[in-house]
Amino acid sequence: MKYIIAIIQPDRLQDVLDLLEQKEIHLVTVTNVLGRGRQKGLSEVYRSHKEAGCLLRKVKLEIAVNEQFVKPTVEAITKAARTEKIGDGKIFVLDLAQCIRIRTGELDAAAIG
Repeated sequence: MKYIIAIIQPDRLQDVLDLLEQKEIHLVTVTNVLGRGRQKGLSEVYRSHKEAGCLLRKVKLEIAVNEQFVKPTVEAITKAARTEKIGDGKIFVLDLAQCIRIRTGELDAAAIG
């Protein structure tokens, strides 16, 4: 089992979700976050508003998947989120020690689905 965390541009979210859905990856948690990377908080235009400051708007996706879904998940996020400009984001793939479905008590791969 793996836990995938992706930080992407907010305007790429729907494209990423659509491509994940096509690859039958349905369980995604999305959070609006602020952060900075190599851009170092440089001003940027987002939805026709110039935003300055040290933190930029990003979207964080968290996805728990079984091993066979790791590659399709990473490929979908990479393909849909890429603009080839600085600030496209990052993907982190972490080992997931345990997963428990609260409703049924199922564990690990069965809990992820």
